[in-house]
Amino acid sequence: MYKNFLSLILAVTLAACSSSVPIRNVPVYDKTGSAVGDGSSNSNVSSVDAMDSKSLPGMDLGPTGVARIVYFDLDSFVVKPEYQSLLNANAKFLLANPARKVSIEGHTDERGGREYNLALGQKRADAVKKALSVSGVPESQLESVSYGKEKPAVQGSDENAYAQNRRAEITYR
Repeated sequence: MYKNFLSLILAVTLAACSSSVPIRNVPVYDKTGSAVGDGSSNSNVSSVDAMDSKSLPGMDLGPTGVARIVYFDLDSFVVKPEYQSLLNANAKFLLANPARKVSIEGHTDERGGREYNLALGQKRADAVKKALSVSGVPESQLESVSYGKEKPAVQGSDENAYAQNRRAEITYR
């Protein structure tokens, strides 16, 4: 009886929320408020190709040919010396382009608790941010954020996957 009552309430609610106006018959207006069509045809709409920002002229937001990922050892947020040239190249680009900003995203592998990994990811992002700042990049161009283990670069539970997920990514915006 109770299930039937809930089903009836759900059906009535869904019926009340439905619309009898077909989308195709809704008029379309431009920014000035003038009608530009009745919504029944898309003949004036050209197709758009999906492209990433690197394939659009002038839309590459960062330095070309420069890596943007710093990898870390297990349970570490120490930036290794081997990443100094990567950081220098990104710093040089940011100094030459003061309008550009970066988000430095800290990541961890799947091991460890959520809070621990968020804290470690933040320390990794902050370490890269500090390295760029020491190179002269103003703090106003830098933002650090942690994703912990929430956005793995590689799926898997082996050392190779873990190593690729322990990282900080420099993302230009």
